[in-house]
Amino acid sequence: MRVSTSQLQQLTIFTTVLTGGGIGTMYYLLQKRFVESDYHRLALQKLEACPLAMESLGAPPLKVHNIHLTNRNNRVDQHTAQIQIPVTGSKNGGYLYTSSVRDPNTNRWSLKQAFLMLREGQTIDLLNPPPPATAQTQATKHTQGLDKGNWH
Repeated sequence: MRVSTSQLQQLTIFTTVLTGGGIGTMYYLLQKRFVESDYHRLALQKLEACPLAMESLGAPPLKVHNIHLTNRNNRVDQHTAQIQIPVTGSKNGGYLYTSSVRDPNTNRWSLKQAFLMLREGQTIDLLNPPPPATAQTQATKHTQGLDKGNWH
């Protein structure tokens, strides 16, 4: 039995479209899972509650971008979550670095670490933000004492 070239071309196009659609759907579902997770939500709530971080970004409006799925520093398992969330405001952008743990008894996530690193290198610790009066002078010094671990 011979198969014509046009039939092979149609099969190739069909397979390509089907594979592309499957990959796109998988990417969308993974991003949706991240956004709906408690560890992601808690980190964004901490960011939005920090006036210095929001002012540095020029937010609101705060734009939260998709997590880079190929970034090896993004790791999630049953008990820990370490993610890097790209964020931008009207003035600046950066990454929200978070590390969370899940309590095995309550099954709830809690933030162990959360800091915003702006494009120009300024780092703001969201769990221990500087007092409002000294926020501007302290913000650049706040990189000391942060356990960045594998964050680069």
